Amino acid sequence: MHTIPPVILASKSPRRQELLRLMDVDFRVVLKDVDESYPEGLTPPEVALHIARKKAEAFDETVGEEVVLTADTIVCIDGLILGKPETREHAIEMLQLLSGRVHQVITGVCLLYKGRYNNFYDLTEVFFRKLSHAEISNYVAKYQPLDKAGSYGIQELIGLIAIERIEGSYTNVVGLPTEKVYAQLAALNK
Repeated sequence: MHTIPPVILASKSPRRQELLRLMDVDFRVVLKDVDESYPEGLTPPEVALHIARKKAEAFDETVGEEVVLTADTIVCIDGLILGKPETREHAIEMLQLLSGRVHQVITGVCLLYKGRYNNFYDLTEVFFRKLSHAEISNYVAKYQPLDKAGSYGIQELIGLIAIERIEGSYTNVVGLPTEKVYAQLAALNK
């Protein structure tokens, strides 16, 4: 087993916290306010990487022997980036757009360790079946997905009834590509 340094997770996402727990990673959560805007003209992967890096740069003070782990997950369809919905109606619109179509989930990750930044991303293709307006409305009312990019969580009802298949990492769609994160963390002290 590789020795992974202790991690500062800069995310309030309960899903990311649970994934790190399941990976047996020693971590604590530290939150910083970060402007998540980005310059125009970036590709979707560049947007996710840009925001993850900005989140890491908020930790400019010395963090000792800990690794700062930041991440940003975006949902993209036809080159259009879907962030977190602003309202219930906005969430319904997003899910109607995704219904019956294929979209990409991209998670940009940044590891800050001993003054060095390591950026990488993962991309998963998600295939949605056609959803009825009632299915979408019921999901949004019951699960309140206002904290989720693209207005859904794969581990919730929509994931169970709408996703026909995925190509790529399941945990990437949850919010953290654990396979890549673990490999990068394990390589830090080599």
